[in-house]
Amino acid sequence: MLYTIIKAVHIIFMVSYFAGVFYLARIFVYYKDTDEYEENKKQVLREQYVFMARRLWNIITVPAGIIMLVTGLIMISLNFGLMKTPWFHLKLTFLVGLAFYHYWCWKKVLQIKNLHGNILPIANIKLRQANEIATFILFLVVFTVILKSMVIEYWWQLIVGFIVLVTLIMATVKLVNKK
Repeated sequence: MLYTIIKAVHIIFMVSYFAGVFYLARIFVYYKDTDEYEENKKQVLREQYVFMARRLWNIITVPAGIIMLVTGLIMISLNFGLMKTPWFHLKLTFLVGLAFYHYWCWKKVLQIKNLHGNILPIANIKLRQANEIATFILFLVVFTVILKSMVIEYWWQLIVGFIVLVTLIMATVKLVNKK
């Protein structure tokens, strides 16, 4: 029973964490979109986006990430047999990727805070593409957790499907960005 309750809390805060990183990356895009605005509007919006990014990061994303991490570690301690399964090692590998993405988001929050309303030196399309990284990681983790050992058995079909998914999403981002 305890394991199931911890798992439910883990899932709830995983959803909260991903909501935070999804929206945070979108705020970076909105900040960059102000490059073409007139100066007064640009400054007001950029101040608001910095405020929103910092609050989202500090009040939702980081606390949810910490609770997600702690409950994940508790689940491992309650069921250490997970560490002997190949699918779980794959999940942990994807979570290392998420940690790098988390670090990138943190650096961007600090960067836009320290810009004091100046231009964010990264291409808009790069920010839009980076916005999708959390989506890809979420897909990888969820499919791995749900399919478990089948992920290892059908790895090449899943890789092909993932490549198709990534290609479609990136093409959609480029198409939407042109409009």
